[in-house]
Amino acid sequence: MNVYFAEFIGTAILILLGGGVNAGVSLQKNFFHGGGWLAICVGWGLAVAMAIYAVGDISGAHINPAVTLGFAIVGGFEWALVPGYIVAQFLGAMTGASLVWLHYLPHWKATADQGTKLGVFCNSPAIPSKYANLFSEVSGTFVLLFALSFLGLNKFTEGLNPLVVGLLICMIGLAMGGTTGFAINPARDMGPRIAHFMLPIAGKGKSGWGYSWIPVVGPVLGGVLGTLSYQAIFNQNIMFTLYPCVLAVVVLIVLAIKEQSANSETQ
Repeated sequence: MNVYFAEFIGTAILILLGGGVNAGVSLQKNFFHGGGWLAICVGWGLAVAMAIYAVGDISGAHINPAVTLGFAIVGGFEWALVPGYIVAQFLGAMTGASLVWLHYLPHWKATADQGTKLGVFCNSPAIPSKYANLFSEVSGTFVLLFALSFLGLNKFTEGLNPLVVGLLICMIGLAMGGTTGFAINPARDMGPRIAHFMLPIAGKGKSGWGYSWIPVVGPVLGGVLGTLSYQAIFNQNIMFTLYPCVLAVVVLIVLAIKEQSANSETQ
């Protein structure tokens, strides 16, 4: 198996299992309906672990464009492989989402709410607030890539590393995911969103394109900032690209605070 097909398979596994948990919790008339946020966080963590077990030895199991770009920006991954990895990840995510749709085929019609159906595939904010939502995705993915950088330096019992990464995903979901649903992965959101748009899902509504850029831009910025920050703090290697990333986040924080102040004045 080549590395691109491995990324395709790994990302499809991630979305099939993680999206499957979303569907079980959300869709009506299935035995897991109402399983709750803890089930979603644990389910996505285990989905990541299973994907790493499946293809980690072949492609490194990035299964996330933010991971691919984050490691490439600090020289930890070949730039020549980046486009193929990202295309494979998006195609794998679309495939995994399509399999979730097929598996729960009778349950889409049984579920009336269009937003619930969309939420099986992709993210939306608990409180719509453009800059705050973007910062949530930046910060969550920053933690992911910063942590992946130092986890890679620690020695675990053979076979345990994927579970540790899965626990990391679960912890990010519990601690930071309640605001936007913790996409922290452009392929995880955009791939299934495209599938939602294309598939003949019974009673579906719009695919939420107005929000769709946030789970793409936020994770890319946060992931790159995470690996660059790790290099600066632990290896005393301050790369030039760190400065515009920090500036972008500072501007984002200012805009998010101003946005909340404006919202308070209008209420």
